[in-house]
Amino acid sequence: MMMETYLRRGRKNLQRLLLDPRVRTPGWILAYCAGGFLLSAASLGNAAQPLALGAVCALTGWRAVLLALGAMAGYPTFWGSGGSQGIVWVAAGLLLVLLVGKREESREQPLMIPAIAAFLTGVSGLCFQLFLEDRTPLMPFLLRVGMTFFSGVLFTQAARCRDALTDWLVMGLGVLALAQVMPVRYFGLGYFAGGLLAVAGAFPAAALAGLGLDLAQVTPVPMTAVLCLAYFVRMIPFDKRWQRYAAPGAAYLLVMAASGQWDWLPLPGLALGGMAGSFLPPRPEIVHRRGETGVAQVRLELGAEVMGTVQQILLEMEPAVIDREAIVSKAVQRACGSCSARSSCTAREEITADLLDNPLDLNCRKAGRLIPELRRAQDQLRWMTAQQARQGEYRWALVQQYRFLGDYLRGLADKLPRRGESAQPDFRVEVSARSRGKERANGDRCLAFAGPECRYYVLLCDGMGTGLGAAQESQWAGDLLRRLLIAGFPADHSLSTLNSLLALRGSAGAVTVDLAEVRLDTGLAVLYKWGAAPSWVLRRSGAEKIGTATPPPGISVSKTREAVEKLSLCRGEVLILLSDGVDGEEALRRFSLTPDAPPGELAAEILETGCGNTQDDATAAVLRLRPTGLAPS
Repeated sequence: MMMETYLRRGRKNLQRLLLDPRVRTPGWILAYCAGGFLLSAASLGNAAQPLALGAVCALTGWRAVLLALGAMAGYPTFWGSGGSQGIVWVAAGLLLVLLVGKREESREQPLMIPAIAAFLTGVSGLCFQLFLEDRTPLMPFLLRVGMTFFSGVLFTQAARCRDALTDWLVMGLGVLALAQVMPVRYFGLGYFAGGLLAVAGAFPAAALAGLGLDLAQVTPVPMTAVLCLAYFVRMIPFDKRWQRYAAPGAAYLLVMAASGQWDWLPLPGLALGGMAGSFLPPRPEIVHRRGETGVAQVRLELGAEVMGTVQQILLEMEPAVIDREAIVSKAVQRACGSCSARSSCTAREEITADLLDNPLDLNCRKAGRLIPELRRAQDQLRWMTAQQARQGEYRWALVQQYRFLGDYLRGLADKLPRRGESAQPDFRVEVSARSRGKERANGDRCLAFAGPECRYYVLLCDGMGTGLGAAQESQWAGDLLRRLLIAGFPADHSLSTLNSLLALRGSAGAVTVDLAEVRLDTGLAVLYKWGAAPSWVLRRSGAEKIGTATPPPGISVSKTREAVEKLSLCRGEVLILLSDGVDGEEALRRFSLTPDAPPGELAAEILETGCGNTQDDATAAVLRLRPTGLAPS
């Protein structure tokens, strides 16, 4: 009992430490560099494998740069002069990601970057064989190309949409890479990770970890059998809980004795990995679908597959082609049908669709009849082009909604077997808003409400202008977003849905959106801004502006997007959302209260000092988190 108490206390202290921004940023930098460094150690058949390249393909920006730098340091460390080819792999992959990683084509075609990376792996290997006398056999050469594509697809899937199968495969590749890393003689990181997964992971994760160790050929003992046996040994109802964590070491001794292969090197790592599993919460096992829960889950997954199929069909549909020749031919028929010179006219042979761009280029004896018809044809072409663009907007909006619904149903299916498990909030919300309207109907609407899974939302919608019209737009947008978020739709999906509806209605710029999503279990917040005024984070050390000016929603279905800012509120920071009618810089310059003041007083003073002589509606919303263990002040 005392050991479990210490473990729970240690996990709690570790979580609080990880929430500290001074620890998180250096921690992430170290994690990405170390990840690239360790992935460069992956080996199959004593040949280096481009797993680090696959991981780089799944990232963008500074994350890809950090991981690539770690891998460039790892390949010469683990492979000596033979690691130069790995450096070329990672450098080429990093250049590829930085050039095309954020392009729309790479998001629509997730296999594009892994396929190009596999091609670059093959080309670089061929160059090394032709010019640098590399003697890699054909099968390892082809295996490297295939491993690049497979790892790139797998890591990309893991970065975009997590699911159990993807997690298990990523864990297997991770153990494959760690199998070659031994900081000291009798301690291998691969054995440590395998023992950890055997006592704290699902059965497929343990089996794939054992397979990774076997493929790395680091020991003659069959590690797949060891970790599978350890998984089943841990299920025995021992008298004391700590006994289950000895399963990897015990299983290894049994399999080693049964196989007659005596190798004591993996035993310390497996034993320490099993002990480390006591610090982790138990992972969900394979879901056994039984009864109504299983039927509902299967139906939700089938519904998600149908949504994905319809989305793919819509993406593959070719837009209707505008027949410019037919438009010109119709104009010529109207103009020349009653012309007295039509029988001897030679200019009709020069009439092509290019005349729609400039009708004055036509050399016609009676241009006064034809040119007006070509002008009308130009108007018809512009109308048809606009209709084609409008249909493209409708089609893209449908594609988005089918994708959102598919992701939503898939998420429900994944959560259904674990519907009794829920995170416990470590923070409570203190939120208050003050508003001042220039007319009786206020165009600003502020909503604060709880969402699913320890999420809390503060939403500020600012209707364009003032009066009844602005109030109706902000109320409609706020109510729509509130219903979507309470139903469990992700915030970015909900905002994209609002953007599509505004674009299809022709109401671009009718409303701006400021949405703060706060996690009550971690204290982290995500701020989504679409056309809204900058927000502020108030600390004891001063105020910091959050967010920049962006176009309002509704301009286009596919071209615009919201700005996203991530921040932490776990140390008493105050988040301030403002509408356009409040001058935030002026308000905070004349600010007299401390950040510890009640949110209502903070909002009232900000509104009082920041409104000035503005002719717009003004709203200030203040949000702060307090640990649940502290009594309200």
